[in-house]
Amino acid sequence: MSQAVRGGGLAAARWLARLAVLAAAGVLAVLVVALGSGGLLVVVYGLLGLVVCAVGGWWFLAYRGVVRIAGAAVAVAAPVAVLILFTVDGLWLMALLLALCWAATLACAKAALRRSRPWRPRRPRRVPAVSRPRHPVIIMNPKSGGGKVGRFGLVERAEALGARVVLLDPSAPADVTALARTAVAQGADLLGVAGGDGTQALVAAVAADHDLPFLVVSAGTRNHFALDLGLDRADPARCLDALTDGEELRVDLGTVAGRAFVNTVSFGVYADVVQRPEYRDAKAGTALGLLPDLLIGEGVRRLDGHADGTVLAAQQALLISNNPYGPADALGAGGHRPRLDSGTLGVVGIRVESAAQAAALAVRGAQSSGLSVLTARRVEVTSELPEIPVAVDGEALRMPTPVVVTLRPRALRVLLPRDRSPVTAPAPRVDWRRLLRLAWGRTP
Repeated sequence: MSQAVRGGGLAAARWLARLAVLAAAGVLAVLVVALGSGGLLVVVYGLLGLVVCAVGGWWFLAYRGVVRIAGAAVAVAAPVAVLILFTVDGLWLMALLLALCWAATLACAKAALRRSRPWRPRRPRRVPAVSRPRHPVIIMNPKSGGGKVGRFGLVERAEALGARVVLLDPSAPADVTALARTAVAQGADLLGVAGGDGTQALVAAVAADHDLPFLVVSAGTRNHFALDLGLDRADPARCLDALTDGEELRVDLGTVAGRAFVNTVSFGVYADVVQRPEYRDAKAGTALGLLPDLLIGEGVRRLDGHADGTVLAAQQALLISNNPYGPADALGAGGHRPRLDSGTLGVVGIRVESAAQAAALAVRGAQSSGLSVLTARRVEVTSELPEIPVAVDGEALRMPTPVVVTLRPRALRVLLPRDRSPVTAPAPRVDWRRLLRLAWGRTP
């Protein structure tokens, strides 16, 4: 990057930082000027509505019967009541102005911080001299993703590119790991999977053990691993382009009690829910039926996590990811991991035992005592029970305690098409001190 371009980006960042500070000052000015006409009430009503909504949500999740119905009513009624109060007291225009100013503040602040320190995704380390595989073997699950293998003609496309396809039989569950090992024994020089994250992980472990390239075909339902590799989840056939025009990247491979995972390992409430046979056919109904017992009832079980030197005591749930998710995506819901080669695990601990803690979590977010977000190289999960439920890439398992989660840094060679989407820059945290220095101070 030339000095002129770098300087121009820094100048734009300074002006955006100044706009953010001015917009924040505008929020304070509106509140101060409007103190006598209800400006403070806008903030009070807004915070009160958020707290009441969180309390209603907790009642809905943690109780049954009348309390659950009341919780649902409260959660829905709280924001409606806030809007009504704004209208009755003539505060809606002020509330709208404050909301717009605050939205502008956050937008300008994040843009300024992003421009002041341009984010360049650190692609995993490349392996030189990538040659086209001569004997690729791809395992395909025809049921995965609602039948994407058939809809996108993946079998025909892969065979036309010279790959041998092993098509799983939905009526006869197969040992995917054994199939991959057999393929290696028969001379495969590449292993691939068209399926979900769970199937991807099983075959990826075999590829890593034999130091073979691994091909990801995004034919699953969510395919978080494919997303974070920049692959097209809407058209899995494009993933097969790597067979003829690909580049090889090194990424980390997670392990839990010796079993590989590519996305997340869950302990606690979620792992308990997915163990139930009825969960697959009725996810929402099964979860709502079990949560009261798992959160505050007879089924309550607490877990202790030891993440390097940090102790997470008596957690209701632990979510551990193969590399951390971005700050706004800590729970891994619809988010992404900006890197897959950092050599660290993302760790999220959740402990919410009352309506008051639920309200604190809603208001304070990651700053509340109910949510812990950190990174580690090794996590050990312990419990009073000799065996606990574990969800590995969404698959329900049971493992003896203690359960150890680690990473195999850069153990997996992933073959990817050169023509793929860039990794999205993570949204930066708003650091006000840095923003003020950027606006009117000296920036290195």
